[in-house]
Amino acid sequence: MTCEAVPRDYAFAREHERARHRYLSAAHDPLTFARLAETGVGDGWRCLDVGAGGGAVARWLAERVAPSGSVLATDLRPGPGSRPPVVGHDVVVDPLPAEEFDLVVARLVLRHLPQRDAVLAKLVRALKPGGWLQVDEFDTSYEPLLLAADEESALLYEKFLAAKEAAMRGAGVDPGWGRRVPLAMHRAGLVEIDPRPRVQLRHRDGADLLLLAQAAVDMRAELMAAGMTGAELDRVREVVLHPDFRATSCLMYSVHGRKAAR
Repeated sequence: MTCEAVPRDYAFAREHERARHRYLSAAHDPLTFARLAETGVGDGWRCLDVGAGGGAVARWLAERVAPSGSVLATDLRPGPGSRPPVVGHDVVVDPLPAEEFDLVVARLVLRHLPQRDAVLAKLVRALKPGGWLQVDEFDTSYEPLLLAADEESALLYEKFLAAKEAAMRGAGVDPGWGRRVPLAMHRAGLVEIDPRPRVQLRHRDGADLLLLAQAAVDMRAELMAAGMTGAELDRVREVVLHPDFRATSCLMYSVHGRKAAR
């Protein structure tokens, strides 16, 4: 690619994406990794990481399944230089091999897909008998404010959350998908279903809050279409990074299900 072919905002977009992946990993890798370890994943396992993003989950799995196992990491828009490599794959339309994997993990993917139930069924088919599916998803219908510097800041934060939810719904996202995953797994025929909810305190030094603040940058156009002004979005980061700010995070559900052995 020549310099002339690179969009002027490309470097900024890539940096925003890297920041989002950093905050996501810092906030949620501990739960994801602890739950993956509970499956017993180890040497020789064949794993699939759907929507691998920055590759943190795939890298953790690769270390656990070495030397004889394998990890297939996929994403709709894989970034360059990922280790292990991330393969371009649209899980909605592209095929997956049947009964191929001991473990499939999908973190913060299915909530974005209107075809989420069909995709979940596809992931179940890709499991070997006895294999594990782990789905980690948000329920953003719950993320209440606890403390803000003043009433105006409190109202702006609430407006930001409402605009974010409206924008996500407009894009086909199910904000409450996390709490619906266990029943969806049951309907897909999985057994030993084990949902674990986790909530965090949002404060200025917390990665979960920085991830939320990044949404004011990444979703700027969508949030303005949902009723926020540019000035309000510029102020959101100031509001949430104030020393007095406290809020409850949304719920993160980490859900296990197992394909019945023959």
